[in-house]
Amino acid sequence: MKKIMMIAVATLALAVAGFGADAKAGGAAFDKSCKGCHGATGAGNPAIAKMLSVTIPDLGSAEVQGKADGDLAKVISEGKGKMKPVKSVNADDVVAFLRTLKK
Repeated sequence: MKKIMMIAVATLALAVAGFGADAKAGGAAFDKSCKGCHGATGAGNPAIAKMLSVTIPDLGSAEVQGKADGDLAKVISEGKGKMKPVKSVNADDVVAFLRTLKK
């Protein structure tokens, strides 16, 4: 009985984790608020990187894709380095979209 209960709880947790994040909405938000610097494919805009003297990571790379959703959402909502926070987007939706860029 205990094993069945643990399986039920794990299944419910996985189901709940999938709700709320909308990759399609995240893609629209990315196009509006992120594409200028990160490029349409997430590979980075070389002109912006040069202008800011930064390296823009490829969002589909193993390095970025290996980060936890919460860590990616934090960068989106709080910024990092020269990247300013993007408060106008639902960070969870954008993270769901970023997961579609995995190579």
